[in-house]
Amino acid sequence: MLTLLVTAHEFGHFLMARKNGVEVEEFGICFPPRAIAWRKVDGKWRRLKKSEWKNMPGEGLVISLNWLPIGGFCQMKGESAADKRKGTFGASSFWGKTKILFGGVAANWLVSIVILTILAWCGMPHFLENQFQIDSDTRVVAKSAVTIESILDDSPAQKAGLESGDLVKSVAFNGETTEIVTTKDLLTFLGEHKGQEIDMSYERDGVMNSQKVTLNDGDGAALGAMIAGSEVYKSTWSAPIVGIGTTAQLTGETLKGVGTMVVNLFSGAIESFSGDEATHQAGAEKLESARDSVSGPVGIIGVLFPAFTNSGVNNLMFLVALISVSLACMNIIPIPALDGGRWLLIAFYKARRKVLTKETEEKIVGRAFMAILGLAAVITIIDIMRIVMR
Repeated sequence: MLTLLVTAHEFGHFLMARKNGVEVEEFGICFPPRAIAWRKVDGKWRRLKKSEWKNMPGEGLVISLNWLPIGGFCQMKGESAADKRKGTFGASSFWGKTKILFGGVAANWLVSIVILTILAWCGMPHFLENQFQIDSDTRVVAKSAVTIESILDDSPAQKAGLESGDLVKSVAFNGETTEIVTTKDLLTFLGEHKGQEIDMSYERDGVMNSQKVTLNDGDGAALGAMIAGSEVYKSTWSAPIVGIGTTAQLTGETLKGVGTMVVNLFSGAIESFSGDEATHQAGAEKLESARDSVSGPVGIIGVLFPAFTNSGVNNLMFLVALISVSLACMNIIPIPALDGGRWLLIAFYKARRKVLTKETEEKIVGRAFMAILGLAAVITIIDIMRIVMR
């Protein structure tokens, strides 16, 4: 799924490059080393022999299938903004460069819209508060019980004797009972009572049980369990509108989450050096929140995908749409190694009427790319620790 989403992103760059007169030297699915390559020879596409790869016959675009299933690439002629040769990225207009750089972002949004449109037609799970829908054309078609799917070791759920497969019926605090109909009901209640002792009523093998549970404090998982179960909604004529509206909603929530994470990261880092114990503790909690809010491919494959797969195909496809939106949002962040950052760099030099030399561009983008690799390494280590500690 991740490889297909990244390939779709690169295909967006490919289409915009071709449309704006930029030659694409190679479009690759997955990353090298190369496994198979095709090119037009005498006007016909043919598979190239391995012995021909160094001096490839024919001309124009090479399409390749590669061995490392971690994405894809679109290699354009003269990708430096300073390269003004005919058919290069640098020779295209500023508006042309804008369309090429954001073509991948648009492709990821389009993928999300298509997936969410199909889900709206077939059965859309609800994970967002006030999730977008057209009320006059929406009906509930299924309602599954809120189920405990898996439990973390040494968690409040495990200490209370809860087990996978338990059906949560209600929760109570200080004698005030809340009926649990959807996962949102339970997650909202847990979020409001972190660190407190609650009463949980659940069904196991057809028998009702009740147990006291002392929830975790802080920004971690309050119950320490994976929860599944939700209402499923269907639409008819409004399905495409729901697809677009939900994609826009996911984009807004993602960007808001990124903003919160960045604020927590920097303010937490500053506060953690404070001599005041309360401020120091608040800073540590913000850093922990920032850490818990990010995940890379290892975390998605090792933690999120299994949980969503266990919850059904519809939930898994919703996750794929969310990841596609996340890829789009990530690439509009103004970091030079990413699409939005490269565009901002080109726009900055254009506004100053200065020439962005190849050496300057490579230095800025290269350093930013190394920083991203370092961040990716840290996130991967955190993801592995999450999996090991499950």
